[in-house]
Amino acid sequence: MPPKRQGPLQTVQRETDDIKRQVDSLIKDARLSDGSGRTEAYQSRCIHLQNLVEETTRKLKKLTKADEPAPVGNYEQRKMEEERRLRGFEEKLLVLVQELSPPQKREGGSSQAQEDEEEEDSEEDSEEDSEEDSEEDSEEEESEEESVEDEEEDDDEEDVVTKTMEQIPESGTATYMVISAFKGEQEGDLTIQMGEVLAILSKNEDGWWLAQDSKGSKGLVPKTYLKRYSDQEEDDEEASEDEELESKRKQSSNWDCVMRAITEIDATDVLSAMGAIPAGFRSSTLSKLLDEGITYRASHYIQPELSQSKLSFKDLFRDPDTGKVRQRTARTSLTLTLWSCKSIPTPGVGVQVLSRHIRLCAFDGTQVLSNIHTIRATCNANNVKTWSFSPRMTGNLPSLLDGDCFLRCNSDAPELGILFELGVTYIRNSTGERGDLSCGWAFLKLFDTNGAPVPHRTYELLVHGGTPYEKDVEVDPSLTRGATGTGMFQQMMLSRKLPKLFLKLKSPNVRTRSQLSALPDTLVGSLSSIHLLVLHRQLLADILLMDRATMQNADLICSPLLATFPEIMDQSDLLDALRKSWLEAESNMKRSEKRDLPLLKKKFVRVYMDNIYPLLYSADLPPPRWADEMVENQRARVIFNSSLEPFHTHTPDSPPRHQAFDISQLTYDLLCMAQ
Repeated sequence: MPPKRQGPLQTVQRETDDIKRQVDSLIKDARLSDGSGRTEAYQSRCIHLQNLVEETTRKLKKLTKADEPAPVGNYEQRKMEEERRLRGFEEKLLVLVQELSPPQKREGGSSQAQEDEEEEDSEEDSEEDSEEDSEEDSEEEESEEESVEDEEEDDDEEDVVTKTMEQIPESGTATYMVISAFKGEQEGDLTIQMGEVLAILSKNEDGWWLAQDSKGSKGLVPKTYLKRYSDQEEDDEEASEDEELESKRKQSSNWDCVMRAITEIDATDVLSAMGAIPAGFRSSTLSKLLDEGITYRASHYIQPELSQSKLSFKDLFRDPDTGKVRQRTARTSLTLTLWSCKSIPTPGVGVQVLSRHIRLCAFDGTQVLSNIHTIRATCNANNVKTWSFSPRMTGNLPSLLDGDCFLRCNSDAPELGILFELGVTYIRNSTGERGDLSCGWAFLKLFDTNGAPVPHRTYELLVHGGTPYEKDVEVDPSLTRGATGTGMFQQMMLSRKLPKLFLKLKSPNVRTRSQLSALPDTLVGSLSSIHLLVLHRQLLADILLMDRATMQNADLICSPLLATFPEIMDQSDLLDALRKSWLEAESNMKRSEKRDLPLLKKKFVRVYMDNIYPLLYSADLPPPRWADEMVENQRARVIFNSSLEPFHTHTPDSPPRHQAFDISQLTYDLLCMAQ
């Protein structure tokens, strides 16, 4: 049987083990030596090992997961551990260099200076005998002060070397690394930060261990927040880790969160190590982008975009003849329907799923080009691996569950497509920690190699594991581990086990195409709310292009609807309430009134101000929180009761409660809101 081939990472691990043996041997020999005639030899060995550590570190940083001949679990975590070991060897060698360096002869220099001063004093004594005693006393005091200062400096250097050596863990010390931050809640608890190295003093059966940090503080910490620190690395690595994180934050790429998801030790790594999630699961990339601010939210993309001169608008024009927003064509303008996801692996024991969903956006292979739209999936309790969308229900279907979407994007990128990220929001039963996991991703390219649009039909997309920057990663490697044979039947059976996403691209009808042309050049959203976005766009054009005194006027505009409409774009329940109220208002309108655009806009403003605007700043409405059933039910009760009883019908004895007033609730700031 041929020998098993070693991967590049395993080769570096063996080289690191060899460096460790050489460093330990050098430190032992240097400390046991009497220092006679061997210092230069130790220094040369130390320099050789420093060069070897630098060369191995460079080799390690160039490695990628694609270089491995076979799949490697927790690849990035193992790579980081090897980097920490090499940094630890480098610190040990630096300390050893300080120990082997020859001491500076400061006492000799001070004595020589003292002799020179004494000679000068003897010459002065021959001339002025009256000042001899005073000068000698002052010179003796100065020489004593200099010698004391030299001794203090030598002591300080020895203390620095001693403290640095104390940071190197001794053999046999039980050291653990913190994998998640913990804040002490009771007296006797120890507050710890992620990446910190602790010394465990005692282990209690209840799961609370007595630990000591690098500052000498002692306290109890939960053992579930710790991981075995096997290679005895230094506590000084916390500073280097912080520097690495700061350098990552300074990068301008939109995918900094992808790199953090790959390299950081977070709850996903812990769950993977416990076997609670499949190997292809990662921290949700698109969820982290949404948490960074409004850059990837619909509330940002519905705002008008300024031209290069900042004196006009790039994507907002008004037809003077019809009074409507001038339609604009985009490179991509289509509708799609999500049907289902099949064979999606589920998290294991200890993880409770709060939400299953798909996040989609325009993507060119390197960065997100649009807002991120979220659609919540439903599943049967008997078959949790199959997700479905647009469930049948009485009344209006909530936009969060609606699988019918639209996409507009005017990017000319050749690799333009739609990125789908399948995700779950979970909570750990043991710690109560919440998080977002990516169950895989799929990508549908919208143009072929010749630049022609792909046909509108049903697509069956294979779901990949990892992140969009990782290639050839399986969601669950156990599905294909035992697969053998290359026959058609075996391939069909294997294909049925792989996770897939089913969707259909559709060409919009005449009415929908006209509505899409009135929207911003780049936007992704629910098809059920497209008529509301068109009315908002029409009001935006009227106020910004017609009602302003001049195009250079940038004063605050008194328009509560324009000031607050972007907020309901990020709160799907309020958007559904507006859709329901407007549907009721339209049902009571005559056909001629529906064709009267000025009347239609006035009624829309009235419906918004009567039913939605008071809800935004109601003290009874809790702030939204994703996948929190209690908060969602409480918000639904407030919104449902308000829809039955409008705010203007409240009696003086029971007035509605509102938040504190702010000028931003009434005024639209063009300079701050425009893109």
